Amino acid sequence: MIEVKNLTKRYGNNLAVKNASFTIQDGEIVGFLGPNGAGKSTIMNIMTGYLSLTSGSVAVSGYDILEYPEKAKKHIGYLPELPPLYTDMTVKEYLSFVYELKKAKFQKKPHLDEIERLVNIKNVENRLIKNLSKGYRQRVGIAQALIGNPDVLILDEPTVGLDPKQIIEIRTLIEKLGRHHTVIVSSHILSEIQAVCKRIIIINQGVIVADDTAENLQNNLSSDHAISVRIQGPEETALKVLRSIKEIESVQSMGIIESGSFDCVIQPKDNCDVRRAVFERMAERKWPVLNMTSNRLTLEQIFLRLTDASLTPANGGDTEAPEKAEELSETDKELARNAVFGKEEK
Repeated sequence: MIEVKNLTKRYGNNLAVKNASFTIQDGEIVGFLGPNGAGKSTIMNIMTGYLSLTSGSVAVSGYDILEYPEKAKKHIGYLPELPPLYTDMTVKEYLSFVYELKKAKFQKKPHLDEIERLVNIKNVENRLIKNLSKGYRQRVGIAQALIGNPDVLILDEPTVGLDPKQIIEIRTLIEKLGRHHTVIVSSHILSEIQAVCKRIIIINQGVIVADDTAENLQNNLSSDHAISVRIQGPEETALKVLRSIKEIESVQSMGIIESGSFDCVIQPKDNCDVRRAVFERMAERKWPVLNMTSNRLTLEQIFLRLTDASLTPANGGDTEAPEKAEELSETDKELARNAVFGKEEK
């Protein structure tokens, strides 16, 4: 479990993260969404010990990341946006190197073989990393994060720069990893987050502006819960049948748009989900439903609504919030040297 309480990070006079608080339970797959410079990577880097925090606290599996850094990091596997790969090593040599750095307790060969099979890199284990494709490099990066079998995996932009086929492969891998790990995925690609994450945290200008499932965000932020339906059947009779469904408030015909069918807009009562009832009533009479579309806001529309407008002072948007600063403090530089492989800070 990860507990973040009132997390704040300043770079001089610039406020990168302000009073961020959330809890991620064991076994959750959570997506971090936000525009470039919103503070996603800053929060993730603090969670992994890569950066220091200005105030607040972060605890991983009960260990405060500042008070017990080595113990906390043993529970974290981290894939930065740029994987920390040594490209002149073979895949096998690199994973063996990371194993030694992390001082993993599992038997070395079986453990690394299992990880290679899991991320599907067994066939390239003897190849130099510099000769691998971008997709395979990402897989090797995920493999190093899995060494030691950490409870938590933090993946920063895991599909950036990949082609569509590679994106699907990494998405499938993340879903598989989510069965045995808590997974946090940072991205600005909404379709990727919606495809793999059960819960979404949206960050804008260093402030958490939403934290819920995609379904709940759509329900709570959409004022229009109507559905548009295209039915192949007798218009008047079908409309009468639809109006007899008790969960439906009203049905408005939109006329014939496609030959042999008609369109209508159905307004449910009390935001009920009437899709199954509509389908079943039409199926009973063998009237095909050719199309059924929700008029709720899409995740993209919700994202734009929450991040497009400037934050008010009440929400903490009184300063700029760059995700990365030009200058790091000496403390941050020291933390950065030891973050990925879980070595204790001096």
